Amino acid sequence: MSACETLVASASAGIAPALRAVDCMAGEMTASAFGRLFGAQGALAPALTILLTLYIAGFAVLLLTGRASLNISALTPRMMTLGLVLTFATSWLAYQGVMWNLATGAPDQIAGVLSGAQGSATQIFADRIDLIFAAIAQAGEMAGGGAQGAAGQASAGSFTPANLMWLAALMLLLGTVGVLVTARIALAVLLAVGPVFIVLGLFKTTRGLTAGWLRGVVMTAVTPLFVVVGGGVTVEMLVPVIAALVGEDGVSGRAALALFLIASVHLALMTMLLKVSGTMVSAWSVFGLAGSRERRGEVASATTHIATASTTAVPAATMAAIANNASPRRAAPGLSVQPMTVEAAAPSAQRRPAAPAPALAISPAMPILPQSRGRGIGSRFRAAPPRAREFIR
Repeated sequence: MSACETLVASASAGIAPALRAVDCMAGEMTASAFGRLFGAQGALAPALTILLTLYIAGFAVLLLTGRASLNISALTPRMMTLGLVLTFATSWLAYQGVMWNLATGAPDQIAGVLSGAQGSATQIFADRIDLIFAAIAQAGEMAGGGAQGAAGQASAGSFTPANLMWLAALMLLLGTVGVLVTARIALAVLLAVGPVFIVLGLFKTTRGLTAGWLRGVVMTAVTPLFVVVGGGVTVEMLVPVIAALVGEDGVSGRAALALFLIASVHLALMTMLLKVSGTMVSAWSVFGLAGSRERRGEVASATTHIATASTTAVPAATMAAIANNASPRRAAPGLSVQPMTVEAAAPSAQRRPAAPAPALAISPAMPILPQSRGRGIGSRFRAAPPRAREFIR
């Protein structure tokens, strides 16, 4: 018998029991999925062995071709990555203690600190929502009046204070329980398939998937935090409205309209918080796993800008100097300044008179690049870059 069967049987009693049942089922699903993936009898254990072999073989190829070296700066990141992947992909205790507890427990604890609650802030918030819906249901029963009340409401039309009250209750239910349950189920699904994306973090070509998975986990983890903190303000506003919901003639129209307005604001607030959480997570670089293309693009654009500025600054300054000194200065008697040529630089070559040149002409020459040399095992097989070979010849 599963430990969650009792909670599932009592899930229809209210919002708080439903959340407890969802949490229990999510934990069991994540544990069973982890064991089926990379556990002792996991179906993907041979695939993990193959990927680890390819990772080590790729590093060996880099050593042989001279693109990597055996030093601390090169080995430390690779060994740390390999150790973290093996730990979180094969050990349920490590995965549960870090990933599961951080994703489910940390936002709840932060919400408890912000709201000043003793215990689970999500469960306390669910209990308060249960009290609100119980008061709304009691007000509906008191205002119904049996068959005569139902006949009176039917004759009055569909847009009555009682119907408006039930519509507001439905919107409030979607904005609280709907968002909480959806976020918990989505988080459970992401954590269940998490070991697969952790293994994909070994290779550069698939680290973007790992970064996207981490963003999804963080977004679904902080959503209950926003719901609890933002919903606490809504609950405080609903208390006086629900107290004045039932009047002498049944449901008060003013109170029902206020309840509908608060429920609409709460639903809009939850929608905005979901968009804000998505925007926040999308700007996260995920510890360098993603965003490398953007950084390389920024560095390339900055390098191009500096190179353009360095090549255009000298001619601009030269043209300004020529404009300021339009009239050539007098040279010393018997002294003429002419641009240096290749023939004049050679001592044994015959010098030819240089053709009259403009006052000043500067053509930026490219510096001779030093020949790059690798420090790996296969560095002797590595040839010089094409540009360097041109200058060497």
